[in-house]
Amino acid sequence: MKTIRWGIIGCGDVTEVKSGPGFQKADHSELVAVMRRRGDLAKDYAERHGVPRWYDNASDLIHDREVDAVYIATPPSSHKQYTLMSAAAWKPVYVEKPMALNFAQCLEMIAACAEHQVPLFVAYYRRALPRFLKIKELIEAGAIGHVRSVNIIFHQAMTAEDLSPDKPWRVDPDVAGGGRFVDLASHMLDFLDYALGPIGNAQGLAGNQAEKYKAEDIVTGTFRFVSGVQGTGIWCFSAFENRDVTEIVGTDGRISYSTFDAKPIILTTREGSTEFAFDYPQHIAQPLIQTVVDELNGAGECPSTGATAARTSWVMDQMLLGHEVSTTSR
Repeated sequence: MKTIRWGIIGCGDVTEVKSGPGFQKADHSELVAVMRRRGDLAKDYAERHGVPRWYDNASDLIHDREVDAVYIATPPSSHKQYTLMSAAAWKPVYVEKPMALNFAQCLEMIAACAEHQVPLFVAYYRRALPRFLKIKELIEAGAIGHVRSVNIIFHQAMTAEDLSPDKPWRVDPDVAGGGRFVDLASHMLDFLDYALGPIGNAQGLAGNQAEKYKAEDIVTGTFRFVSGVQGTGIWCFSAFENRDVTEIVGTDGRISYSTFDAKPIILTTREGSTEFAFDYPQHIAQPLIQTVVDELNGAGECPSTGATAARTSWVMDQMLLGHEVSTTSR
């Protein structure tokens, strides 16, 4: 098979361990170039990670003849711009999540890649992790019978960054498309799309209770899958403790799991409870990256595409609809 040569636009924190080394360690994959607006930081990253070339201009990296595919790891505000540029250069695109600032931008990205006949992938890497594949396997095997409902509870205490005068970009709606709900709930909702099928109806209430930054810090959502399964979720980012639990309830049992912690998955039926423990890989995005490389080589299929990721953005848009702070960027 061909070795896919990658270029990264935006070699920030997420690329240090979670994703960047995955492009070097995946089979038939190689990282050959990186770009950051500050050339000194791009050079530093390249030297530390053994990458042969670095750039301070995205167009230069995209048009590098030795770059076969582009990974866009910038904040969401520039995902659409760099996706359109890469598609116009006939380069396959793998973009960080959330896919864009809103669903409308997702559609533009999908259309551009379709026009130029290049694939578009999105970094919802839980779709390829053994921990979450086990949950999907249990559901499909009928371990809890017919699925009836989903309940998500996600609480976080405010971080020191949230309380500081210099706010992180993840709570700036103009850069992130919303707040930490958009950053974190996207993973939770996307996996449910993978495990249970698309969500066909969603609505929510969003607010800014602590008033420490511009974005929403609490969201309550209700949703219904096309299959008829119903769900609720509450995401609070100014709570006193961290709590992360999702329950999928069926006619014969339930599955409880954490999306971000490595706590065991718990299957509970009338016969009792069974735990399934999984460690996260060091480079957590590497299994999904491998599926991208395999698909580009015609040897497999990536489960996370522009089409699937756009559905998650649509659900979040519906839950944030009418929130007075984030509507300007959504």
